[in-house]
Amino acid sequence: MAGCLVLVVGPSGAGKDTLIRLARAALAGDPRYVFPRRLVTRPPSGDEDNDEIDPAAFDRGCAAGAFTLQWRAHGLGYAIPAQAADRVAGGHVVVCNVSRRIVEEARERGLPVSVVEVTAPPKILARRIAARGRPEDGDLAARLAREARVRADLTILNTGTPEDAAARLTAHLRAC
Repeated sequence: MAGCLVLVVGPSGAGKDTLIRLARAALAGDPRYVFPRRLVTRPPSGDEDNDEIDPAAFDRGCAAGAFTLQWRAHGLGYAIPAQAADRVAGGHVVVCNVSRRIVEEARERGLPVSVVEVTAPPKILARRIAARGRPEDGDLAARLAREARVRADLTILNTGTPEDAAARLTAHLRAC
């Protein structure tokens, strides 16, 4: 049975982690769905569910090919643990929050990939980013001006309740 790597992408402040958290709760108890914690070179926060990895360990992991996917953004290193690809190969639906810049790399690696783009209007993104108060969020205008186009299998405009948007994500995951 083939699995799928579901890449949840979108601009900062779109609500990706919130929707993933709600989908994980909706699918709890079904072992087919896996939500690995991302590795990030900063401590976890209330807004982001990640495991901290120190920069030297991140660099060693990148050099050794120890991650399913890895990238750098905003002065930080991000990685999806190697076990994610193993779980996909084992027939699981593996859901990860990743950078839009690595979508094509994931596709080129031959992994069965489904892309879910979560987005919101700039005013909503600005409000959400400002509320986080993270140092790496830096220049808000520059952050909002960045665009990265992706070919998405599902686009969720996250402007209503988080529960409504998460229901769309959950339905997509069930269809994978």
